[in-house]
Amino acid sequence: MSVACNRLSVDGELVELDSLRYTPAGVARIALKIRHASTQLEAGIARHVQCDIPALALGAAAQQANNLQLGQRVKAEGFLAQRSLRITQLVLHIDNITLE
Repeated sequence: MSVACNRLSVDGELVELDSLRYTPAGVARIALKIRHASTQLEAGIARHVQCDIPALALGAAAQQANNLQLGQRVKAEGFLAQRSLRITQLVLHIDNITLE
């Protein structure tokens, strides 16, 4: 398997934060949603963009996220993957999340 680029860094407002849970293997897990809004250049024209990004954090990143509050501005870094084998919706898998 080759290593390909799949890294995402996004900032926004924390708009959903589930409770901390644990996988059957004992790994901390938390689901959340980040609302991003910015102005981006597209074809030389400024465009206002807004999106809600579903995300999942495991292990140490889940512990980081568990200390956050709704409404806080955060920066999340991680990779994109589909939600499951049957559900192709993209989810940001966070490996680092910090306050902005």
